Amino acid sequence: MNFSIQKELSNDNVILKPLQESDFEALFFQAADEEVWSQHPNKNRFKREVFENFFVGALESKGTFIIIDKPTNQIIGSTRFYDFNEIENSIFIGYTFYGKKFWGKNYNSQVKKLMLDYIFQFVDYVNFYVGNENFRSQKAMEKLGAENRGEVEIAYFSEESRSNFLYLIKRKNWFV
Repeated sequence: MNFSIQKELSNDNVILKPLQESDFEALFFQAADEEVWSQHPNKNRFKREVFENFFVGALESKGTFIIIDKPTNQIIGSTRFYDFNEIENSIFIGYTFYGKKFWGKNYNSQVKKLMLDYIFQFVDYVNFYVGNENFRSQKAMEKLGAENRGEVEIAYFSEESRSNFLYLIKRKNWFV
């Protein structure tokens, strides 16, 4: 892999910074709302001990970002690059969440655009797993032009496997 999966990215509204151990409390503050996880395959991530496992996996991935609202400098969520596949020249984007008060404010589309514009300099395909009950994220994938490749069982970091949809965006379709 001849590129960084934790390069700081930004636009006028958001900053994506590499996750640090010291970000736990601010990130958990956004994650501690049960509704944030209501459509997610793991609906218990609002609980501190479950979120701690999520956070450990995020740190170990070495591809996780905190998402910062640039005007207020407030951490509003997180996302990551993971599972680079050199043979297929592909990578995943996922584990994304936002504090509830930041929903519907165009953050997700801006964050995904930053990530996709950057990573498509290096890979041909970007994959996403989306929980089969996560209708908000499924809609977001459709808005990005991602192709639903079907249902798969996925085990997230130190969690049981759960049903997800696999979405795909091809570089050739992104830069049209």
